[in-house]
Amino acid sequence: MVKLAANLSMMFNEYDFLDRFNVARRTGFKGVEYLFPYDYKKDQLVNLLSENGLSQVLHNLPAGDWDSGDRGIACDPDRVGEFQESVGVAVEYATALSCPQVNCLAGLKPDNVSAENARDTLISNLKFASPILENAGVKLIIESINTIDIPGFFLTYTNQAKEIIRDVNSPNLFLQHDLYHMQIMEGDLARTIESNLSLISHMQLADNPGRHEPGTGEINYPFLFSFIDKLGYDGWIGCEYIPAGNTEEGLSWTKNYL
Repeated sequence: MVKLAANLSMMFNEYDFLDRFNVARRTGFKGVEYLFPYDYKKDQLVNLLSENGLSQVLHNLPAGDWDSGDRGIACDPDRVGEFQESVGVAVEYATALSCPQVNCLAGLKPDNVSAENARDTLISNLKFASPILENAGVKLIIESINTIDIPGFFLTYTNQAKEIIRDVNSPNLFLQHDLYHMQIMEGDLARTIESNLSLISHMQLADNPGRHEPGTGEINYPFLFSFIDKLGYDGWIGCEYIPAGNTEEGLSWTKNYL
């Protein structure tokens, strides 16, 4: 059966962030993910996970100044030093939280940087980060993101991410496959999952249009869940969606999966 993780950055926003761990447990989730843990003390988060019997299944590497518009810095040649420093911070948190993987957001391509230079920078940064994370027992993953929600994001298609993984050539670099983003960019979700299953270490979901919970849009999630299950995918699927209304009232779609 598929394993669903609550995304605490987007779900349960009726509650303060630190209270969302308990709400996730109370509503049946066993795993959680969220964008960044770095504003909180490690011990504080560890205790919340332990008290609620939750697994931390994913968080991102530091991604620059999110509130100012950064969406990752890994493809920016002017911020390589900042990226390298961020890897150590991510390792500290992932290790403390027993988080098995961290996601590297490629970021927006700077206007004054060529696509080739951005690509080379991303590859170099991933080659730097991957063995450090591997030595800590943490997988490194990358994801493609749609250009409607984040115009200018550097990674936008599955094949583009696959080519980056190929050129980095690290046994510790994998793919995060976001079903919402890739439905917008390329569709053909089932075939893409099947053909890339060995690379996929994590998935995320939301329906389209609107980025709301499954059942509110065009994606046939009951079919996809059954299909993914039959393929033998044993990773987590993060519920990275914006609730259409009250989060808890919109969880009826999970009744067969939690």
